[in-house]
Amino acid sequence: MANVGKRLRSAREGLDRDKLYPLTDAVKMVKDNAKAKFDETIELAMNLGVDPRHADQMVRGTVQLPNGTGKSLRIAVFARDAKAEEAQAAGADMVGAEDLAEQVQKGEINFDRCIATPDMMAVVGRLGKILGPRGLMPNPKLGTVTPDVTAAVQAAKAGQVEFRVEKAGIVHAGVGKASFSEQQIEENVRAVIDAVVKAKPSGAKGTFVKRVALSSTMGAGVKIDVTTATGAA
Repeated sequence: MANVGKRLRSAREGLDRDKLYPLTDAVKMVKDNAKAKFDETIELAMNLGVDPRHADQMVRGTVQLPNGTGKSLRIAVFARDAKAEEAQAAGADMVGAEDLAEQVQKGEINFDRCIATPDMMAVVGRLGKILGPRGLMPNPKLGTVTPDVTAAVQAAKAGQVEFRVEKAGIVHAGVGKASFSEQQIEENVRAVIDAVVKAKPSGAKGTFVKRVALSSTMGAGVKIDVTTATGAA
């Protein structure tokens, strides 16, 4: 068994790892145990009853966190002419066309979210093998391939979070910082859980939300009784 660090052992004190805690209690415990010297990210993990290897069981979407993420995202926009100017005015950190594609091909990926206008997808499509594995490929279903670059950039800057189920059937999402109030964290958690539940695919059978846990970057995971977080699960 791997050695457990002193900080993690301390975080686990008083925590029943088999108990499902009400969301309000879980948020308080995670926030109280976030004692690192930096502002830890609060992370939500949801274990879903899906097999993402099947197309009809893929879970993916976006959610606008009511209190933001606490993190400043760097936004890149593939656009030309007037749309490029629009993206810059909206606050995009990087804007370009073929020149931006060349940077990406060189491995210069200095952004956290990628947006593209529909006419740029012929250029962006060639970057799929680079952007895809990093979860950065623009997708019309996520609102990141759109002619309305202003709305897309502003939404990303305001705290829009993308989620996608991983091979093991787990969705991870950052839901704020330890410096957030308990109410802010709880509201963000509810927003993500509700969005994931609404994204339930047609191929999902049986229990959709199996387990939910909340943790901070350096802290122990606290299991949540999902019925206290949403009435839909």
